[in-house]
Amino acid sequence: MRPVPALALALSAAALAVTAGSASAAPTPGSRVHVITAKSGLTSYKPELVPPGARAHVFGLTSKASGTSVAVLVTGLLPGREYGAHAHTNPCGATGDLAGPHYQNVEDPVKPSVDPAYANPRNEIWLDLTADATGRGVAVSKVDWTFGARRANSIVIHETHTHTDPGHAGTAGARLACVTVGF
Repeated sequence: MRPVPALALALSAAALAVTAGSASAAPTPGSRVHVITAKSGLTSYKPELVPPGARAHVFGLTSKASGTSVAVLVTGLLPGREYGAHAHTNPCGATGDLAGPHYQNVEDPVKPSVDPAYANPRNEIWLDLTADATGRGVAVSKVDWTFGARRANSIVIHETHTHTDPGHAGTAGARLACVTVGF
């Protein structure tokens, strides 16, 4: 088995384990388990920080009984560099801004959202990662909610890990790259 598919399988199993939690967290009758997968070259907006050829593999599971788990594997990054990553409201576009704001389960009425009551890893999908010596980074996010009629449509890779302090909560610097995901 090639390393990336093996890691993808491991990430999928990890996301499933995180989502399932325990036997008591099994989906209840009538609940729906939705599997999210995407494998794509990244749209890079800053090739000096996310080089051409970088790829993202996104895996997710969601059910009303256990919430949503998302795992991301990004390859082709700068070794040893920290990146922030979040689910965003719109698909990727020609510029990073076209991906829209972070997807929030409970939307902050103030835009841009920098209030830790809304911009936090319980209300958003945060996937901060650090690339290893080979340029691979992995992150997993688990939230207690599922998507309704409103859905996230992309994962955006940002310049830094995500800030949590008031007035800066949820910010992670410039939008470096994007992958469209069918959440």
